[in-house]
Amino acid sequence: MKKILVGLVLLGLMVGTVSAQGAHRLGVGANYWTALDSIKVDDIDDDGFSYLVTYQYRPGLLGLQLDFEFLPDRFGEDAYAPAAYVVLGGFIYAAAGVGIIHQDGDWADNPFIALKAGLDLNILPRIYLDISASYRFDSKTDLGDAVDEIDTDTLFLGAAVRYAF
Repeated sequence: MKKILVGLVLLGLMVGTVSAQGAHRLGVGANYWTALDSIKVDDIDDDGFSYLVTYQYRPGLLGLQLDFEFLPDRFGEDAYAPAAYVVLGGFIYAAAGVGIIHQDGDWADNPFIALKAGLDLNILPRIYLDISASYRFDSKTDLGDAVDEIDTDTLFLGAAVRYAF
């Protein structure tokens, strides 16, 4: 089953390269994030903002997105989160992805899974505004001061501006 899914994704990307003019998009964005469970640890916020550099390859209805996100003061520490998504759709889209958190000098033991939905607005020639909401299923996180690890499933609301080339 996995081989079939990988084959379909690769086939979709290859077919889309026929009309790939403007299919590459590079941009920047910001997200507001909030942890879904209340975190009862002193001096740790359970929400904040993150900033990202983003690349998309959108030759057709099926595409690929790569993000590198910086989360300042995520649960008391700065964090980085590279992620990759498969994007399906056009003006209205859905995406599924996987990424991993680097925080406090270490990589997370397990990756996070992300589901995303959004609007991809062509606001000027070659300029796209992406408005999205995403949900990350995260592994448990050790916050140091906490007695137990906590569930850090997180909701993100964000926007990115991309230039197509």
